[in-house]
Amino acid sequence: MTDSTPKPRLLSGMQPSADSLHLGNYIGALLSWKALQETHDAFFFLADLHAITVPQDPARLRENSRRTAAQYIAAGIDPDRSTLFVQSHVPAHAELAWVLNTITGFGEAARMTQFKDKAVKQGQDSASVGLFTYPILQAGDILLYQAVDVPVGEDQRQHVELTRDLATRFNSRFGETFTMPKPYILKESAKVYDLQNPGSKMSKSAESAAGLIWLLDDPKVSVKKIMRAVTDADGEVRYDQAEKPGLANLLTIFAILDHRSIDSVVEEFAGGGYGTLKKALAEIVVATVEPIRARTLELMDDPAELDRILAANADRADEVASATLATVYDRVGFLPRHRR
Repeated sequence: MTDSTPKPRLLSGMQPSADSLHLGNYIGALLSWKALQETHDAFFFLADLHAITVPQDPARLRENSRRTAAQYIAAGIDPDRSTLFVQSHVPAHAELAWVLNTITGFGEAARMTQFKDKAVKQGQDSASVGLFTYPILQAGDILLYQAVDVPVGEDQRQHVELTRDLATRFNSRFGETFTMPKPYILKESAKVYDLQNPGSKMSKSAESAAGLIWLLDDPKVSVKKIMRAVTDADGEVRYDQAEKPGLANLLTIFAILDHRSIDSVVEEFAGGGYGTLKKALAEIVVATVEPIRARTLELMDDPAELDRILAANADRADEVASATLATVYDRVGFLPRHRR
């Protein structure tokens, strides 16, 4: 007898704003996504509408969208079990965002910490209105699919809370329409830090490429970066995030990729020095990343097939999103378009 209980709906995504994803994306998100697609009705998307809130080269954005999709698949996101699509392929994202804009207070949007941080970096006059309304589009992304679980890092919790506030407000004014989502906070232990600046998480906006392991890097480049990773002077292999952040980062990466506890890694390399640990870690990273790199390049060699996969998945996403949008349009009082 099979279990006919429907799986809970899940939605998450990343911007296709770099030539390659990095090890932090893989450990911090893709590994969790791969597991969650077994337990959830999972929707994963390439957030290209979000990407253009800052200037993009059009040809590069198109290329990066394909490359990011290929890396999702190569890392284990199965487009036959999950719905993997490009955000701009589903017009309802932008359409629902407009409706949600009209019920969002200006002060409410201005309090979003990520906008404030990015506006400081870019300058208030240079920051776009799109960047300001980014969290409202993100709310639309979630609510369109009636997602229950939204895998995010702790820094994104505020955005999910805004989504919940907007869902509550809309449901109160117009009747029950949206499922109430909740943040599915990814484990802090899965956070990967910059190899050269272990006080900051690994990010494509890092000051130096030496601190990032790109999934599409040549293996020799990855090995070199790991061997040159910042540690400390005392040479003792022990886990101490506060006093030895560089070493703690390497131990965390090792433990996650080798599917074991940090304590067991420490026990193995205690007394052996950092060089031995780094060499063993480099071997594990290459063994993990090289198959992803190879599969990505294979997928990129057949862009027509990759586009076919994305189109088929967009059809699935559009069916769900369009149904939600039709209900929203009816609830707010838009006149339906009657076909001749």
